[in-house]
Amino acid sequence: MIEWDDLPGEVQDAITGQAGPVVSASTVDRGDGCDFAAVVNTPTTKMFVKGVYGDGVRRKRLRAEYTNGRLAPGIAPTPRFVVDADGWLFVGFDHATGRPADLSPGSADLPAAAAAVDRIAALPASELRPLELRWSGADWWDAVRSLPTDVVDGWDVGAAATLAAPAPQMVAGDRLTHMDLHGGQFLIDGPVVRVVDWARPAAAAPWVDAAFMVIRLVGAGHEPADAERWATGLACWTVTPDALTAFACYVAGLWTVRAAQGGGSAAAWRAQVARRYAANRQGC
Repeated sequence: MIEWDDLPGEVQDAITGQAGPVVSASTVDRGDGCDFAAVVNTPTTKMFVKGVYGDGVRRKRLRAEYTNGRLAPGIAPTPRFVVDADGWLFVGFDHATGRPADLSPGSADLPAAAAAVDRIAALPASELRPLELRWSGADWWDAVRSLPTDVVDGWDVGAAATLAAPAPQMVAGDRLTHMDLHGGQFLIDGPVVRVVDWARPAAAAPWVDAAFMVIRLVGAGHEPADAERWATGLACWTVTPDALTAFACYVAGLWTVRAAQGGGSAAAWRAQVARRYAANRQGC
């Protein structure tokens, strides 16, 4: 991760022109999604600033975070500025304190995560692209057929493809959907919960984020039935069994292909969890 003092002078000037004089900047480890991440202090405020260098998907997603961060007021940290300078793109947000949510069985954070999911699902999606369109036309299980057989050993790929086929229509809706909720996306600070990284939200059915969370709970150690039981306590959980099975099979195919395309052990683990949950849905 690049430090503040290592940024070119003209880039620092561009940031201070928006944020104000920088008194201090403490680097934050935010994974591989950016090249610069720091808590920046000015004489009057504290902000979290992310930056990426060059073109490509990461730049597109960071700009989307600036655009979409205002869709969930009081939940997402408010974006304050965007700076495009010398090949860099930076976005500054209100600084949100807190720790990641613990999603393991019995965690005291589970009710707070549930409340945040319900708050998001209650919001309109504005003019976001519908998830129904984003998912239409992709047969992930057809792509799985070209992968080494040991990747999905024991799977009936044809049956999974058939079950996943109606998923695009079943996720249709007009509610705000984060699309990538997991423990690290929640910042819990006492009674205050923030949700970060709004790079790829969509308009979808109100239950979609909760369904993604069910898969994440399975990955955190919950049995599938227990993860679904957590979801039944949400106001947004209006999904039918057939729609949930279609969703689970679609995501399992999608994440399996994505893992095969790269992402290392973390992506492979995520795909395994999704397939485990989908297999459970097929047997229900």
